[in-house]
Parts: sequence; C-alpha cells; structure tokens
Amino acid sequence: MNGILEKICRDKLPEIEAAKKALPLPELQKQAEAAPVPPDFAAALRKPGIRVIAELKKASPSKGLIRENFDFEACAKELEEAGAAALSVLTERNYFLGSLDFLRRTVERVKIPVLRKDFIFDPYQIYEAKAAGASAILLIAAMLDDQKLHELADVAGETGLAVLGEAHDETELERLLNTSIGVIGVNARDLNTFQTDLGRVEKLIGMIPSSRIAVAESAIRDRDDIRSLRQAGAGAFLIGETLMRAPRPGVALKEILS
Repeated sequence: MNGILEKICRDKLPEIEAAKKALPLPELQKQAEAAPVPPDFAAALRKPGIRVIAELKKASPSKGLIRENFDFEACAKELEEAGAAALSVLTERNYFLGSLDFLRRTVERVKIPVLRKDFIFDPYQIYEAKAAGASAILLIAAMLDDQKLHELADVAGETGLAVLGEAHDETELERLLNTSIGVIGVNARDLNTFQTDLGRVEKLIGMIPSSRIAVAESAIRDRDDIRSLRQAGAGAFLIGETLMRAPRPGVALKEILS
C-alpha cells in the first residue's frame, strides 16, 4: 500500500472502532436494511449527454483547504440544478475534513445519486454508507488486496450499493476488471508525487471494455479536457477541485457542460 494511503487508513482505525462500540454492527445492519432504496448510480451515469459526478470536498492532503466557506448543502443543490448526474461526498475527516453527516444531509437535499467518497476497508463502512442514504461507495484498488476487494464489492452488492472501483495504473485496472465492479474509474493523480496526468488517464480509459462504465477522475478543468477524455472512451467524469474552487460551483459546471 502507498505511504499516504497506509497513513490515512491507520489514522482511520480508531474512528471505526469507536463507531462500532457506539453502534454495534447488527444494529447498523438493521438501519441499513431499513433505509429507502437510493437512486440508481450506474443508471445515472448511462443517461444521454455529459455525465458529471460533482464532488463536494472541503480539503485534501495535496491541496490543503480548497473551499473555506463550505456550505455543502447549498453547493449540492446548486450542482444538481446545474446538471450533475450524481454527487460525490468526502466523508474522511482527518485529511479531507469530511463527515458522514455531510453525506446524510446531502442525500436529504438532492434527488440524484450520492457516492460515499472515503477510504473503505471494513464492511462496517459500507453499512454506514447505506444507512446514510448513499447510492454507491468508492473502493480504491491501491489500498486493497484482491481478496478484500472482492469481499467488499460483494458486501456492497448484497447491501444494494453500487461500487466505483478506482485505479491509478494498469496493474490496478486489470485487478478491477477481474471483479464484478461495473463502474471503473481512473484517477489522474499519482499517489506518490500527487502530480496529475490526464494523458495516462486517456491511455487507461481506452482499456476499459464498453460493458463497464469508464469514469475519468481528477484534474478535469474544462470542456477541452472532457472532449479529449470522451474520445478516449470515458463515459463519465468525476470533478471536484475545479468546482469547489469556483465562486459558484453550479455556474462552473454549466460552463463545462455547455
């Protein structure tokens, strides 16, 4: 596992253990089962036009504070009205200043699918996402071995959640393609240097078969980036920082979609 991923997961362990003590797994599973059926994440990414997963993110390890005035509920509604196909909500609190409560309250504000964006390595986190109203979770290939990747994907499927599987290189992409995960993302960010490379994304996106939904992630700034990535085979686009740094995220999204 990459150094930053290992650190994030290590620092997250106490949070998960505390959550399990406060709300034991059997009780959480009951809450997850009782939660309403969420909007279909994969179906939203197959609709006509440019499908953008707009990300609500206050900060990141590589960029620090991204949006100081983080009125995520207003941003969520604005992005939905601007044409986002789905939303991604950061729930990791130590490095991204996120919260599971952000996810719950976002789900209450919008009708489109919401992805729980976090560093998921324990089935407990999947039931948390379902109970909070999420439509999908993120599974990062770089931080999970094959057994854990299959296990968590299966738990998500049994729980009724879609999975966005994330790769950063060809090896990770091949591992994801050997699972049943139907939505495959390629992240432009190098986890060692934090540099981004859309050229690498274009190359890897082209390796994803049409039977899966290919998602280009990170470093997407404008319509030209969208055009190049679509030509490479991307079916959807996860955009965060570009929108979160804009004074009006909805206006910025409309410009990208125009």
